[in-house]
Amino acid sequence: MSAARKSSAGAASAKGAATERELRGIIDTVLRLAKSIGVEETEVHVDETISALTRFANNGIHQNVAEHTVNVSVRTQVDQRTARATTNRIDEDSLRAAIEASLSLAHSQPKNPLLLPMPGKQRYRRVNRFIKQTAALTPEDRARAVRRACDLAVKKGQTAAGIFSSAQSHSAMGNSRGLFAAYRDTHAVFSITMQEGSAASWAKENAADVSHIDPQRLAERASDKAHRAVDARELAPGRYTVILEPAAVLDLVGFLFYDFAATAVQDKRSCFNERMGKQVFGNNISIVDDVYHPLQLGAPYDGEGSPRQRVLLVDRGVPKNLVYSRASAKVTKKKPTGHGFMLPNEYGEAPMNLVFSGGKSSLEEMIASTERGLLVTRLWYIREVDPYEKIMTGMTRDGLFLVEKGRVTSAARNFRFNQSILEMLRNAEMMGPAVRATGEEAFEMVVPAMKIRDFHFSEVTKF
Repeated sequence: MSAARKSSAGAASAKGAATERELRGIIDTVLRLAKSIGVEETEVHVDETISALTRFANNGIHQNVAEHTVNVSVRTQVDQRTARATTNRIDEDSLRAAIEASLSLAHSQPKNPLLLPMPGKQRYRRVNRFIKQTAALTPEDRARAVRRACDLAVKKGQTAAGIFSSAQSHSAMGNSRGLFAAYRDTHAVFSITMQEGSAASWAKENAADVSHIDPQRLAERASDKAHRAVDARELAPGRYTVILEPAAVLDLVGFLFYDFAATAVQDKRSCFNERMGKQVFGNNISIVDDVYHPLQLGAPYDGEGSPRQRVLLVDRGVPKNLVYSRASAKVTKKKPTGHGFMLPNEYGEAPMNLVFSGGKSSLEEMIASTERGLLVTRLWYIREVDPYEKIMTGMTRDGLFLVEKGRVTSAARNFRFNQSILEMLRNAEMMGPAVRATGEEAFEMVVPAMKIRDFHFSEVTKF
């Protein structure tokens, strides 16, 4: 935290988190200073984060860090030009310097005839994602959970590594047309990798409420899979029925999110160009973007302060709607959906709270129904090969298992895959309940486990 917390902006004392009133005081100071030098329009974002992380490896904690930051981002708009500057100091001199830097950058930009005036006051749906228990989590709390996980690893003759983090965030934005919005939340993450010999497995959860995370259960899951992953068999590449756990589903379908942006469609960069309104996925696939879903996190407003709307993106396999920023809505004569990024940006907008429809099948039922296939814990190092067909390549990791005649019979050596997401979502035969999933390649979404036929593995990897 900067020593400048004692500025005339009315910031909080160095102890604890700032209140909404104190963040608003910073915004009011910036708007006053900008008005005093004749700026036509000004927008201010203030973001405060208090975070802590416990990291462990070789069955012991080796790092504990904590950070408290405040960032102020100022956008000025003048004569159809706009630019943004950011500072982590909140004394008046630093705020004035940020305004002047933003204004100087704006004057150097070409005119943008599509640039809209900043929006005025808005009304927002209230969400409550601040959990006191998460905000109050101590290093001792995290250490106790880590100790139990590491004790399990020692008992099983394994080695544990991972993280346990917790954070609280508080954001506010305002502009010179009277708009003001604020949001705060908490979130915690526990991730663990268990290794036994050369075999390893992994488990991870993320939630606003730390009580929804069970570190010991995750450690037991990773431990069991690491043990079962010893002596993996090498199988021939080809097309397999796969049972993808939620983390594996997430890290693939997460690459779809920007394709639902109106700007991406306008720029011919979306896999849904020429496909809107057509049957693209199986009729068991429906997708909404819903920041208000109980398993989601996120502010009820976008980067310009527009209220976020719940949008039905895919209805029974048919792409129905896109999301719009104010600018893309103006071009296409649509209504903004509250999905724009902070201006200026080249991307326009995107849905950040995807929720997939799920089913009623458990993983055990999917396994039992499979004559021959593979159970996939997670995927990694995923890259796009063909943007229009949405063909992705990557590798399995941390637990790949052969399923034969309805049961897991052995571990398998990892594969590289080359697979179209569009094809994959046409070939979904069974799905589990949708859950808040977390992985490593995509941000958190609500997705189910899926049983997919004809998933393409192109070669065996060397680990």
